Amino acid sequence: MNRWLLPENIADVLPVQARKVEELRRIALDLYRSYGYELVTPPLLEFLDSLLTGTGSDLNLQTFKLVDQVSGRTLGLRADMTPQVARIDAHLLNRSTVTRLCYAGSVAHVRAPAGSSSREELQLGAEIYGCATWEADFEAVSLLLNTLQLAGLNRVHLDLSHAGILQGILADTVLSSEQTESLYLLLLSKDRPRLQAWVADLPPSISKPLLALTELNGPCDEVIKKARKGKLALPAHSDINKALDDLERLNKLLSNLPYSADLALDLSVDLADLRGYQYHSGVMFAAYIDGLPQPLARGGRYDHVGQAFGRSRPATGFSLDLFTLAALSKLDVRVKAILAPWLDDADLQRTITQLRSQGETVIQAIRGELIESEEFSCDRELVKQGSAWQVQSRTENS
Repeated sequence: MNRWLLPENIADVLPVQARKVEELRRIALDLYRSYGYELVTPPLLEFLDSLLTGTGSDLNLQTFKLVDQVSGRTLGLRADMTPQVARIDAHLLNRSTVTRLCYAGSVAHVRAPAGSSSREELQLGAEIYGCATWEADFEAVSLLLNTLQLAGLNRVHLDLSHAGILQGILADTVLSSEQTESLYLLLLSKDRPRLQAWVADLPPSISKPLLALTELNGPCDEVIKKARKGKLALPAHSDINKALDDLERLNKLLSNLPYSADLALDLSVDLADLRGYQYHSGVMFAAYIDGLPQPLARGGRYDHVGQAFGRSRPATGFSLDLFTLAALSKLDVRVKAILAPWLDDADLQRTITQLRSQGETVIQAIRGELIESEEFSCDRELVKQGSAWQVQSRTENS
């Protein structure tokens, strides 16, 4: 057996790509800091019952599990950092004011998520705790768009949805967890024939709006208008009315954001896109990029996760995989470098130290050595002129 082989759907990140991932991580975290977000680093391993608290069954199925040799309890290798950050807010910080937290760390999945070729991700995210109003939802979405813009993406398709729609439709109906899961999958796939069969025994006041959800997708203004009036109109329920109001306001605010000329934003609503419905409690959003089958980033409001830790706090935020973002980013991380000889020369070493302190990259090489690098391009070299070392232009092959 080849010792260098890695497990299926696990891969090394090689030069240039690794540098791009790191540059994007720094750019994003600096951006979040400018908004007032504090950086946290949760542990890679936790007791399983804590790691899965407040989450749906999907996360349990995607979590690697092992036995702690010290306590004898089951540990989990995190598949999502959001529950960990919610625990930090609820139990360690224990603030009563609005708290903004951000993070970047590795997560692992038992199986590669749909549309992905890797079981390992470098998850980047930002969360706002303690704010139950629309301002927090707007900040989370606009911060995500700013992140994608800084990564050099020029077109983003943003899909909006809301957990309150389904809550309002099912307000007077009690479904088992298995029934809820089946309904969620049918709506997500927009499988109308099977959905029609599934709702056949339900009263028309419930079956009709459930079927309507599969058609309520497209441009924001049009979908919201159809959801309020016409043959696809949803019931006049307080949860539904609030959800439509939230989506309408968010659409208006996002449409008026001053985007860069290099970023085109396509806004849409899909009321049947309920990924993470058991997890979310309000506005949900997903960012898509042309050529990528799965969402690049997901987020939304999840006010009930903290409740599972004994302290309910309004919360909203988003996360994305930095490896995927780096693969899509047009950010150029190759840098120009200076080639210097490897000599026992005090003046040379002082010159190299000074150049590096000024932000230059200086690569020392033994005479005749060939520099092979995807990340650096040596367009200059240090040459001794008289008694001083000076930087001169060079060609790659000289």
